Amino acid sequence: MAAGSDDGDPSPSEPKGLSEPSVHQLRLFIVLAEELHFGRAAARLFMSQPAFSQQIRVLERRLGLQLVERTSRAVDLTASGQALLPQARAVTEAMADLRHFAEVRARQVSGRIVIGTLTAEPAMPHTRDLLEELHAHHPGLAIEMRSLNFVNQYEALARGEVDVAFLRPPAPPGIQTLHLTEEPRVVCLPADDPLAAHERISLAQISDHAFVTMPPESPRVWRDFWAINPRPDGKPIRFGPLAVDVEGVLHLVARGQAIGFLPASAREFYPRPGIRYLDVPDAPPCTMALSWFAKNRDRPDITLIRNITRTILDRHRSQ
Repeated sequence: MAAGSDDGDPSPSEPKGLSEPSVHQLRLFIVLAEELHFGRAAARLFMSQPAFSQQIRVLERRLGLQLVERTSRAVDLTASGQALLPQARAVTEAMADLRHFAEVRARQVSGRIVIGTLTAEPAMPHTRDLLEELHAHHPGLAIEMRSLNFVNQYEALARGEVDVAFLRPPAPPGIQTLHLTEEPRVVCLPADDPLAAHERISLAQISDHAFVTMPPESPRVWRDFWAINPRPDGKPIRFGPLAVDVEGVLHLVARGQAIGFLPASAREFYPRPGIRYLDVPDAPPCTMALSWFAKNRDRPDITLIRNITRTILDRHRSQ
């Protein structure tokens, strides 16, 4: 392989430590530092362990430093590895910021807008109306729809990966919203649960059930709202396995591992064998909202979307 290639070995004639490491190799090192296990780190990145190990060795040769101590059972960072880790994070984060800036700038120049959606929001009336309005009156605007999940829904707005998004509040600080609609919440139970024979139940009746754990990367205010935490009776919630999207919630419920709250519209959009949706009259309702990063609110494309959405809301209210 030629000297100076992105991921291969340096040339044999190249002085040790002279070749620059790639950002990719730094990312691998960061994951290894988090896992402290070659097999787990490789699996997390969908790589084979030999290929992963080879890239770490190349990184060490390029830097002229031993970064990890390898044993048959464990991996430990050396003093050099510990010292390098914050620098590696800074480089990879700076590169990610550069890519995001370039992506946002490219969209602005080309007249493209990215609309994020969570779960079934693209099928909701307000979303369909907005898309129809954009296609009818702004045909030169290229529209990309991007699916989000519980982990990245608000981060995608803050990082410019999407311009606006149809999400389910509450939103964290820095995100602004335009309320669109409100609906009840339902609880999703396994079909063989004794409570599934009811049409409606109370929060107290499900207090002993394990609730789906939301990702720690999602905002705390959002996680607490969707777990209804704290419960009105003050009883602690017993949390079960993690889910990162609605499909994950439904999978855990169908397997009898946990229960979860979803918007009532899930009955229509997510019918599944093995699960039941029950009304919970004492559960607070949920909302859907158009969301955007507060610092971007006056950008022309986001202002356009906000104004069209307000017009649609006024039309719905007058009907």
